[in-house]
Amino acid sequence: MHGRDALSVPKQLPERWRDLGSFIREQRNTARLSLRRLSELAGISNPYLSQIERGLRRPSAEILQQIAKALRISAETLYVQAGILEPQTDSQDLSREILSDHSLSEEQKQALIRIYLSFKHENAAALETKGEPESGERAASAAE
Repeated sequence: MHGRDALSVPKQLPERWRDLGSFIREQRNTARLSLRRLSELAGISNPYLSQIERGLRRPSAEILQQIAKALRISAETLYVQAGILEPQTDSQDLSREILSDHSLSEEQKQALIRIYLSFKHENAAALETKGEPESGERAASAAE
């Protein structure tokens, strides 16, 4: 039992995938679509969709877009469920703005979001590592 625990993946991600899969299944059932029909409409294989619904696979943003279109729901809804986007808050979110721009292709939207998020993560990491030395540097500068 302990060996299995040591090899297990952290629960957070697989639970998110299962939740996403359950959400997609619920939406499919609400739309009264069979697994086979949704896979046809989304342009993905029946076994792959089944694995997504069971939380065994994490679909790309492009696949989520295809599933959303087939279910006639917003891709943003699936992106939030998948953890690609945070739930909407009062503040404006550039990712949401990019996704709502109809003049961009899905590939262009995904590329822009990936770049934007990588910059945000890079800057957040830089702030974390620089946070303590900067305050020390400020104190030294103030003492001079």
